[in-house]
Amino acid sequence: MEPGQPSRVIDTSKNRFQLHAGLLSRQVQCFTLYAIVIVMLSSAGCAVLSPRAIDTTHLSESIELLDDEPIIQRGEPRPVLDAIGWTFGIPSKLLLWDRRVENHRIGPETEAAMAEYLAANQLSTVRVRLNQYRPGEDWVRLVKNKRVGAPWRYTLGAVSVLGETLIPGRLFGGDHYNPFTHTIHLYSDVPAIALHEAGHAKDFATRKWRGSYAAIYLLPIVPLYHESVASRDVIAYLEANGSVEQRVEAARILYPAYGTYAGSAAGTFFPGYGNPLYLAGVVAGHAQGRAEARSIRAEDDSRRSRDGQ
Repeated sequence: MEPGQPSRVIDTSKNRFQLHAGLLSRQVQCFTLYAIVIVMLSSAGCAVLSPRAIDTTHLSESIELLDDEPIIQRGEPRPVLDAIGWTFGIPSKLLLWDRRVENHRIGPETEAAMAEYLAANQLSTVRVRLNQYRPGEDWVRLVKNKRVGAPWRYTLGAVSVLGETLIPGRLFGGDHYNPFTHTIHLYSDVPAIALHEAGHAKDFATRKWRGSYAAIYLLPIVPLYHESVASRDVIAYLEANGSVEQRVEAARILYPAYGTYAGSAAGTFFPGYGNPLYLAGVVAGHAQGRAEARSIRAEDDSRRSRDGQ
């Protein structure tokens, strides 16, 4: 400090107050936005996932993929590998609150549900891999699947199969449908998840421009449409063909699963709150799914009372 200049005293108490006020304001904003998203997603849940079967008027299977192999194939048990995969799946188990998610042990009930859905919807050329790693065959299917244009197959399609080859779901999980190979990869022993992935296969089988339809999925927010189409078809299918327990399970799984996409979409508008909005979507999905499950049970109880059962 130069002679003659007044000393400058830093008011640390004021600075601390401003810092705490700023943090509190951000927390309040975050909590308010979190609550708004939960309310909005919960109120919109019924409309977004209301039952609606996919129109199969223009369904066209990939005939060039026909072969003598079974549609549904199962990987050989690998206890150590599957135990590691189960561990990698813990976050997904927690998000959907179901220990069967990505457990890498798919039982006969899930396989039967998948087989019945595929038969009912005449999906005869899709390949279903139950905890199976066959990248060589997937590359062959990529080349053969002429229902997807070559520019898309050898760009996005090649990248997708390369990802499946280098980051195998047999280890890292990730139930999904690959439209470029017309293949479902399943690692969860949850029938509702299996049917949802089959719903994607059915959806793509009705599209003329399948490569373009797959490409726009990579854009922000767009996945909400694809995911709702598949889930709404599953809900409609189970209303017509499933048991009460299957419908209840689907509600408890599909709503929070959709909430993960809704939360991610909300995060694109408010990137600073991406994580809390993602969690808000999951919480809203669980709330709506449980409310729908209670409604299904109440409807069934009412029907039983009328029928004198």
